[in-house]
Amino acid sequence: MMDKKIVQRRQFLKSTVAAGMGLVILPSGVLAGRNAPSNKLNVAFVGAGGRGRAHYGAVKNENVVALCDVDETALARAAKTFLDAKHYVDWRKCLEQKDIDAVICSTTDHTHAFISNWAINRGMHVYCEKPLANSVEEARVVRVNYIKNKHKIATQVGMQRHAITNFNRVREAVLDGAVGILKSVHVWGNRKHGRTSYLPAEGDPPPHLHYDLWIGPSPWHPYNPGYFGGCLKWNMFWDFGSWQVGDMGSHTMDLAWNVIDAGLPTSAEAHGDPVNPDVAPSALTMTFEHPVNDWRPAIKVTWYQGAHKPNSLDGIPTKPGHGALFEGDKACLVSDFGKHEFFPRNKKAGMAHYKPRPEAERIPRIGGFQAQWVNACKGDLKTACDFDYSGTMIEQLLLGLVAFRVGKKIEYDGVAGRVTNSDKANRLLSKKYRPGWTLHG
Repeated sequence: MMDKKIVQRRQFLKSTVAAGMGLVILPSGVLAGRNAPSNKLNVAFVGAGGRGRAHYGAVKNENVVALCDVDETALARAAKTFLDAKHYVDWRKCLEQKDIDAVICSTTDHTHAFISNWAINRGMHVYCEKPLANSVEEARVVRVNYIKNKHKIATQVGMQRHAITNFNRVREAVLDGAVGILKSVHVWGNRKHGRTSYLPAEGDPPPHLHYDLWIGPSPWHPYNPGYFGGCLKWNMFWDFGSWQVGDMGSHTMDLAWNVIDAGLPTSAEAHGDPVNPDVAPSALTMTFEHPVNDWRPAIKVTWYQGAHKPNSLDGIPTKPGHGALFEGDKACLVSDFGKHEFFPRNKKAGMAHYKPRPEAERIPRIGGFQAQWVNACKGDLKTACDFDYSGTMIEQLLLGLVAFRVGKKIEYDGVAGRVTNSDKANRLLSKKYRPGWTLHG
């Protein structure tokens, strides 16, 4: 039987009378036929270099009207591609440009929630690189704001591996009984870091770098060139990122999240490297409890990173790299991004209990992940990794880091967004920001 929930989420639906008639109203007020030449998005790149360059092709047929980057050399390079765009170094000023319909955010992790929330407040569609947030509170603020506005904006978090067809095949297999009754899920990534503290002051920022704007809302840290050269240079520091939780964790946990139809967990506990006030742990295990839903029992979901991995389960491999293991009473399914494999409990019977879906009943392909968002901006507003789906997932992972830092199992009220058994944990759900920076602009 076809999985109606996912099909409804991913297929284009009629969301407004105008859309149903082949018309679309962009935030800037342009009314045009769906295929008319005038039906182009006015796009702003916030973070025009680095990861931002990965999105140039997706909007090559749109109007790029604004470029923003704290590095003026990156801004100059982008300007050679987008000749008519206005230039900014401060995203707060960029988002005041009145003709922007859609924003692509490719900045450092600690500014993602700010830029996304400001854009939503201005009625702009948003594509935000992962992770969506750097604290539980940030994730909740952006998710709630999106839900209030989802009737008029399209959002997508840059978990582009979600478009790999294996994600759909894994979901189908588990929902269709390949593992039997689902018992637990294990997800892992193997990246490690060796940092122990923020970097010391070293020299002055180069003239082309607006370092104060790079620090943004986070507490001040003196310039050091070691923070630059890619996300793996800075994302292990608490004020700038969440290490693998926000990096590959956003991709790999998606393998599980796409399957288990989970809301927020009721508890979180974690252990790993000694707690460090400056950096997130390299080695870490986090376990979350999720209540029963309409097709599976209550389950535990466990995340491992660095040197930590699931214990050996009847010889089932959890190879180095990134992957997920779904444990059931009849079989286990192990998957990486591109492929999966079954390990039946009864080796003589094998997988006789499971029959894959016919081709006609399979979950439809997403196609181009960025293109899905662009099309959604002009049509039904539906995307695979919107700020509700992705925001709930990153809230869970960030909650696990709170449990790690307090060193105890915490009980969580997901409706209220509060830990019910630890005042210290509640204080760690949010962050303090530098004067002049607000999440709610």
